[in-house]
Amino acid sequence: MRFFELTSAEDIVRLVQETGFLPFFANGIGGFSVEECCLPELWFADGVDGPWEWKGPAIRSGKCLYGKFFNGKAGFVSVEQFPDFANYRRDGYDFDSRCDEGLAPRRDQSVFETVAANKSLLSKDLKALCNYRKGGNTGFETIITRLQMQTYLCVADFVYLQDKYGKPYGWGVAKYSTPENLFGYEKISSAYRREPTDSLDRILGSLSHILPDVPVSQIKHLIQG
Repeated sequence: MRFFELTSAEDIVRLVQETGFLPFFANGIGGFSVEECCLPELWFADGVDGPWEWKGPAIRSGKCLYGKFFNGKAGFVSVEQFPDFANYRRDGYDFDSRCDEGLAPRRDQSVFETVAANKSLLSKDLKALCNYRKGGNTGFETIITRLQMQTYLCVADFVYLQDKYGKPYGWGVAKYSTPENLFGYEKISSAYRREPTDSLDRILGSLSHILPDVPVSQIKHLIQG
């Protein structure tokens, strides 16, 4: 059963604004994902944009954030809900204070600081700058996923490479940024005055209202990551 039928990037944005959270892939809450809300024929159809291509326009709407936020898998969070989500996931630490407390591994610091210094970076450029190439550092995907799960990084857009005729091809290359760069420090940190557990309670209350038949424990598993 579909929670909602999605036929465009605008539909994704509308649903994210209604629910606050929307995983991209199936996650245990039946029907609550982009994957389950789209007809199979919309996926990877020749010459027609589908859910995979809608991610970029949804991000660029300025109404939601996208990243690997749910158990290491991708999804959307509304701008309205993100401050509480970040406050909970960061456990009250901005990245500098996490480093000061010795809670951020050195390579996490390098990746985060490189993105922050450049405002946004394509994944291939980030890998080059941090020496994640043959013979260099390893574990890039683990680090970039962890930084997204902690809400310190997100995907700012997807950029498609072009062939010699100017036609885009491939899957789209992720461009990473910080939520603060996209929406401002004051907005992203606006829930810091609350205890992280209070932010979690606010999120669970909101989602329980939207998903009344889903056990709170199941919703909590999704949000806790």
